[in-house]
Amino acid sequence: MNGDTNPRLPLWSKIAWTAWLLVWTPVYWKQYGAPNFLYFCDLGNFLIAAGLWAESRLIVSWQAVGLLVFQTVYAVDLIGAFVFRKHAVGGTEYMFDPAIPLLVRLLGLYHLVVPPLLLWAVRRLGYDQSAWKLQTLTTCILVPINYFWRPEYNVNWARGIGHQQHVMPGWLYLLGYLVVAPVVVYWPTHRVLQWWSGKFGPG
Repeated sequence: MNGDTNPRLPLWSKIAWTAWLLVWTPVYWKQYGAPNFLYFCDLGNFLIAAGLWAESRLIVSWQAVGLLVFQTVYAVDLIGAFVFRKHAVGGTEYMFDPAIPLLVRLLGLYHLVVPPLLLWAVRRLGYDQSAWKLQTLTTCILVPINYFWRPEYNVNWARGIGHQQHVMPGWLYLLGYLVVAPVVVYWPTHRVLQWWSGKFGPG
């Protein structure tokens, strides 16, 4: 919790996210099982809830660094597929699969909410400068777990982008992942969030 006597995040935002989480969790567990909750985006849903209730600048910033780029790419692909009937990047095809229950697909629309939610929360709470380091540590712990545990699911692209890759040895791809993600994704996002918080954040 921040040191102010008045909360920086309205109660309705905390209740709304928690209520959605209580519906989403059992539905996704039944549909996809435990491995699905090791995706950064799905694990992030619980951490976002903790960050909102605690009004934790660190947790919110941490999730913003890790999720903003990927969730935004997801949103662009989903909206583009809906409007133009073509996937620019891929990864959202399941949202148009009639074999997947409609409720599951509707609950998956949370990906569209997360980027503006995190930017709003960082604006209200400020940005924690150590967030990108924490996200890098999270990646270095979680992605190797994804690589070795149930590799057929390719959670977080631990075995290849989109699908398991066969261009290079798996260990080399994993090592490259752990270097490239912080340099190409987390650090630039960190810099953007520094600017965002400085320009629009709390005074």
